[in-house]
Amino acid sequence: MDKMKCETTSGVERNVDKISAMFPQVVTEVKGEDGKITRAVKWDVLKELLSGEYVEGGECYDFTWPGKRAAIAEAARPIQKTLRPCVEESKDWDTTQNLYIEGDNLEVLKLLQESYLGKVKMIYIDPPYNTGNDFVYRDDFKVGNNEYAEATGEVVEDEETGEKTRMFRNTEANGRFHSVWCTMIYPRLALARDLLSEDGAIFISIDDNELDNLRRICNEVFGADNFRNTLLVRRRIKSLNSQFTHNGLSTMNVAFEYILVYAKSKSFLMQALKMKKDVVPEKGRWDVFWSNADRPTMRYDILGFTPSTGQWRNSKEKAMIAVENYITYVNNYSSSMTIEEYYEKTGIDNFIRRIPNATGKNGGVQHWIAPSSTSLRTSNWTDIEVSQIGKEIDLPFENPKSKQLLMELIRLVGLKNNDIVLDFFSGSATTAHAVMQLNAEDGGKRKFIMAQIPEECQPGSEAAKAGYKNICEIGKERIRRAGEKIKQENPLTAADLDVGFRVFKLDDSNMKNVYYSAAEYSQDTLDALVSNIKDDRTDLDLLYGCLLDWGVELSLPHTSENIDGVTVHTVNNGDLIACFDPNIPESAIRAIAKRQPLRVVFRDSSFAGAPQKINVEEIFKLLSPATTVKVI
Repeated sequence: MDKMKCETTSGVERNVDKISAMFPQVVTEVKGEDGKITRAVKWDVLKELLSGEYVEGGECYDFTWPGKRAAIAEAARPIQKTLRPCVEESKDWDTTQNLYIEGDNLEVLKLLQESYLGKVKMIYIDPPYNTGNDFVYRDDFKVGNNEYAEATGEVVEDEETGEKTRMFRNTEANGRFHSVWCTMIYPRLALARDLLSEDGAIFISIDDNELDNLRRICNEVFGADNFRNTLLVRRRIKSLNSQFTHNGLSTMNVAFEYILVYAKSKSFLMQALKMKKDVVPEKGRWDVFWSNADRPTMRYDILGFTPSTGQWRNSKEKAMIAVENYITYVNNYSSSMTIEEYYEKTGIDNFIRRIPNATGKNGGVQHWIAPSSTSLRTSNWTDIEVSQIGKEIDLPFENPKSKQLLMELIRLVGLKNNDIVLDFFSGSATTAHAVMQLNAEDGGKRKFIMAQIPEECQPGSEAAKAGYKNICEIGKERIRRAGEKIKQENPLTAADLDVGFRVFKLDDSNMKNVYYSAAEYSQDTLDALVSNIKDDRTDLDLLYGCLLDWGVELSLPHTSENIDGVTVHTVNNGDLIACFDPNIPESAIRAIAKRQPLRVVFRDSSFAGAPQKINVEEIFKLLSPATTVKVI
């Protein structure tokens, strides 16, 4: 009977799987240093298959920094961690399909690899901008030759306590200011890519400090061909002409932030927001106006922009109809006034103009254009929203993202029922709020996964004064209050709206460390190993640890029942059945087998010895031969 591995899958193994799928002839089996047979790649054969030209230590275009190799290795390194369910902090545990996960998002992303591989349609993140004032994650990369420590100086211990710090303030005085940030973000994006569905996309908020570095990293992780857009979001309209002092110098205020958009593959297509279906033939695509052909006669003015290369897709007459209908439909915009006049009169800045940045015959990268800007889209929602949300649900917020902006990004991706949105820098949970609000408006069934490290609220902050110890407490409470308010405001459409969430907290493995050498065994050690499971772990802890290990989604419904004196847990009507009680009677084993589940897991100590385990296997071979049976 096989045992659960109780650790995340190695990223190296996943990469070998990908190579094997494309080039099966280059993957072979070798005996490893531990004497076990393992897979390996025949590099010489792979080089021959790819081309006659390959780089091996020579000059080439590359983007690197101190610590990059360790960051790449970290993305592939397995961990022995788990997510422990916290029912008491959850909302609607039994019925919700949403998740809220507390813990370092690097480890959380590793734990989600099996259960959510290729299942997330959209990722939005708002990582630290590396302004010199915000916190970034400190990752203790375990590299054998201390390469990471030597290259970046980031593996340090507190002089007083000896504990490793998980977060620190990365100031510009740090000689490795940009390298530290790049090393932090790289493995997280590499892991995030694997979670995206083939038609999925990631949106990353950033400002000028790391925009260029982020673009280079994303080109490497997602592929330059999968770059889709750089959206521009105005921070504050009133701050356009203001100044600030930097290093003693007075400079123009950086009034914009950016959102980089990358797709998982060519399968992803931007959706046209609220476009009338009879306006343009190419429905649901973001390249309605642009063509990669290059006809000078098709380069005419649209909304004040005439491309110098490439061409518009449709005739000018059709394009003007599309532009007029689009702006009118989105905002009730009156064609009797200019857009600038409309803005001055109403103050509304949330209409859209979609015009390409003509970068050559094969360019045509689409952008959103602001009323008075020659670049991208602007937003002034945040100020209003913070005030409104603060009054409505009485929570302290510091610089949250715009819920309305997140709703529009979700529309751009074209999320449908049961599609998943992931935010692993979730902060105050704006993304969750946006998902619930949009579901209430259009009857959708989109699901969210929020992940956030429980960063402490700064002493003296409004959040700390209000009694919140960390950001996770604020995020969870926002989802609770916002969900209830949405249901109250939409009694007809939101009666069955999922405003709940299951809380999980990152923790060490459920299993004891039993890897001792023979010389280290003592009677006390043997007594401690009567059970290989930690004493403080519950059935629910073990159940969800098995779901992660087996690659089953954490949002699936489950029930518990008593069968012949033992507790049996059933996930999603038989995707997995588990029983962790001691001395499980044969009658209960047969009752489980008759249900013919896909997977079954027991506790290793539930059986007195090998004969009893063999009997269990024989029962399943007879009654449910397709069931996979394992123990922990």
